[in-house]
Amino acid sequence: MTVAIAPSVEVRYSNNRCASWTVQPPDLQPSHHVLPKRNQKTRPIPSFWYTCSIPVYTPAANTSIFLSPNILFGVGSLIYTNYIYNTYIIGAFHKFPEPVAQRLRRALYYTNISLSPPDALKYYRQALTVADELGMDPFSDEILGVKFQIVALMEKSNQYQKAIDVLELVRRDCLKWIELLGEKPGNEGKRTRILGKQVGISVKLGDLYSGEYIQEREKAEEAFVWAVETVLKEKKRREEQGVKEGEGDWMTDEEIGASLETLGNHYESKDLHYLAAPLYLQCLSLIPSSNCHSVVLSISPSPSSLNNLSISLAQQHPPSSSTSPHTPASTQIASARAWATKALEIASTIKPPNRTEECDIGCAVATHNLGELLEMEGDKPGARKRYEEARSIAKAVAFQEGVERAGEALRRNKKGE
Repeated sequence: MTVAIAPSVEVRYSNNRCASWTVQPPDLQPSHHVLPKRNQKTRPIPSFWYTCSIPVYTPAANTSIFLSPNILFGVGSLIYTNYIYNTYIIGAFHKFPEPVAQRLRRALYYTNISLSPPDALKYYRQALTVADELGMDPFSDEILGVKFQIVALMEKSNQYQKAIDVLELVRRDCLKWIELLGEKPGNEGKRTRILGKQVGISVKLGDLYSGEYIQEREKAEEAFVWAVETVLKEKKRREEQGVKEGEGDWMTDEEIGASLETLGNHYESKDLHYLAAPLYLQCLSLIPSSNCHSVVLSISPSPSSLNNLSISLAQQHPPSSSTSPHTPASTQIASARAWATKALEIASTIKPPNRTEECDIGCAVATHNLGELLEMEGDKPGARKRYEEARSIAKAVAFQEGVERAGEALRRNKKGE
């Protein structure tokens, strides 16, 4: 039986599997979700759900990730993402039967060498059809990897809504498998693997829904919240009931931290600092102090302003309907200053080879934030000193945006005198 899911996707149910599906070549005519045709790079393809076994398209494989006060919002989706991407994505065709591998080679040619989305999709569709005929598990890493590669292709061709359609279809089928078969004896390990994929899919969906060309923030929040709740619920179940035989390991602390951070970034982008701060704090507790990301996490800003964990703590004002007692501004600023200072202390203890560019840029941003806190208190001379220090550090590490932001702060500070 074949069921139409979207203009470019249809799913076919068979007797012994939850679902197998094919993707039709999409209409690649411009739509309101298509980027202008300029020499722009597509968004990175994040998340630990990309555990697959085929060589896949890497939009920014050779691009340095440059963290700055404006773009650190993407730290969870970029730093963890690229680490996990490079750790897990590498694969080979030897895990596929030759008839499937043959179609995939052609699909990847039209993805990576001579870009032609309709041709690439034709061969991805053929590969999935042949894999189904040969009895490959539709929920295996290999087949899920093919479907995720289709998502990558949709992003590469700026078809963000169609990338979402494919991911929603995969998520629905995975959830259905977990619901119907996840608790059956012998499926413990497979349940863990598919549930982990679900978390990553939700994080990626949240990223796509919140993107500039979709902007469905409610759906983004729903996806991020589901990922965090699922991660913590599974972790708690294992702690209380123990790990069942065959289940295998759940996510690492760093991977759990990544999901917490993405939700924190989302709240921060909406100026919901009182919701972002606890998530950042919990995430920070999961990261080794020898990891430079612990420095960056203490200064994870939103894209709209120079915010971070310390600034979030200083600005966390729950709604008036909240039953929580209001913390005085002076106490919030003191707490924020402590965290910004802690970020500098952590950075000072990290030495090569663990020390990376993240630490150096984190020092510049943390110093800048100490200036912002002093400015909140009305201490303009102290703020100016911190801004000058931040600019000096930014210059030393070639952090141009940090230089510019510090310069803007100094000019603002001077005008207010």
